[in-house]
Amino acid sequence: MSSADLPALPAQLAHIAPARLPALLAAMPKAELHIHIEGSLEPELIFALAQRNGVALPYASVAQLRSAYAFSNLQSFLDIYYAGASVLLQEQDFYDMARAYLARAASENVVHAEIFFDPQTHTARGVPMEAVIHGLHRACVDARAEWGISAALILCFLRHLSEEDAFATLQQALPLRDKFIGVGLDSSELGHPPEKFARVFARCRELGLHLVAHAGEEGPPAYIWSALDVLHAERIDHGVQAQHDAALLQRLARERIPLTVCPLSNLKLCVFASLAQHNLPQLLAAGLCVTVNSDDPAYFGGYINDNFTQLFAATGLGAPHAYMLARNSFEASFVAAETKRAWQERLDGVFARFAQG
Repeated sequence: MSSADLPALPAQLAHIAPARLPALLAAMPKAELHIHIEGSLEPELIFALAQRNGVALPYASVAQLRSAYAFSNLQSFLDIYYAGASVLLQEQDFYDMARAYLARAASENVVHAEIFFDPQTHTARGVPMEAVIHGLHRACVDARAEWGISAALILCFLRHLSEEDAFATLQQALPLRDKFIGVGLDSSELGHPPEKFARVFARCRELGLHLVAHAGEEGPPAYIWSALDVLHAERIDHGVQAQHDAALLQRLARERIPLTVCPLSNLKLCVFASLAQHNLPQLLAAGLCVTVNSDDPAYFGGYINDNFTQLFAATGLGAPHAYMLARNSFEASFVAAETKRAWQERLDGVFARFAQG
């Protein structure tokens, strides 16, 4: 693709040399909208928390645990993901995990993160809902004060569990409603279509919560339609299978429904055989509001800048695409318009600086 395939962009973008792309991708401000905080739990922190909490792990060392990160599909990843989460027991554990992610995100020029968390993974083990939410929220507050990064929490329902369980989770979380901005739907996609959670999402909509849902990662385009028409999702997490449905692509482009795409996750879970085959360039060229995100970076081999740099190296995307993707991330975020404008001005400043050499 060339910049001619994209809407009109500042002319100076064409003058940024490809050799400067990695530095530009790292420097540009961006929002991360698809990050599972439990998926940011690095092996070193897993072992530290296991020792602190007296949890026995089935791995002898950090290296042995990291070597187990070989996944053939979503379910094989989820099995080890839930095992890693077993070390999270106290409010301080959730704080430490979120703080570690936010420090890394701030260092990569993420100005805003909308963070998914899975309370059912923890409450099922007897961890109080309050410990989960208070720990994560406290880290978000401290990160803004220390690094200037803003962050908000999105409570995700595990789709392999029942809608009744999701309702119970929502009820547990409502006393802390001021500490999360929305709800999402994650975990095993195949066999668990979005409409399974129609009633609980309707209730969340009544409560004024933002609504997002994983759809079209391994599941078919029909799951994306259902997430939009039944759940009334405002964003689709992943959504890459939309390429198989021309009418759906047209709708996503027309309505500017964001897709929070996670390239290295898609590669690790064998959604695409290689990054060179990833369809993000085609989705972007079709006019969709695509964003780049890291999903579960501790498990999938890269945080947000790794996702950008590896994807761009593999597909030949250039500076105009980087600008579009960063701008899309601001557009797709759940923040006030004036905040988005401030980020956009900062983005323009970074690109102007790089264009000048």
